Amino acid sequence: MKTAVYRKGHFNAAHRLHNPKWTDEKNKELFGLCNNPGFHGHNYDLYVKVTGEVQEDTGYVIDMKVLSDLIKADIEERFDHKNLNLDTTEFRDLNPTAENICRVIYEILREKIDPKLELQIRLYETPRNFVEYPA
Repeated sequence: MKTAVYRKGHFNAAHRLHNPKWTDEKNKELFGLCNNPGFHGHNYDLYVKVTGEVQEDTGYVIDMKVLSDLIKADIEERFDHKNLNLDTTEFRDLNPTAENICRVIYEILREKIDPKLELQIRLYETPRNFVEYPA
C-alpha cells in the first residue's frame, strides 16, 4: 500500500536576490527589498514528503529517524544561520530564490534516499509563501 510520510525541518538563513548580469536599477526594480546589498533573512520551514510502499518487515515507508538525521546533517547544518550567497557553494552562482533553494534541497536529499521512493520538498519562506519541488 503506497503511503506518504512527512518530516518537518527548519533553518534560518540570509540571502540577497541579485542577478549580476543586470544593472543595480533593474535588480532593485525586480527584486525590491530582497535585493538589499546588506542581505535579509528568513525562518524557513521545510517539509520533506517521502512516498512509497510500506515495507512488510518494518511497517515503514522509510525509517523516520534516518530521514530526520539526513535533514539535520545535510540541510539544517549546511544552511542554518548561513548567508546563502556567501557561505554556501550551492548558491555562490545560483540566485537563492525560494524556488532554487527548494530544488537544491531536493537534489541533496534525492542522492541519499532510495530511488524507489518518491520525494517532494515543500519550503515555506514565510507563512504565506511556499514552493514545492517537484510540483
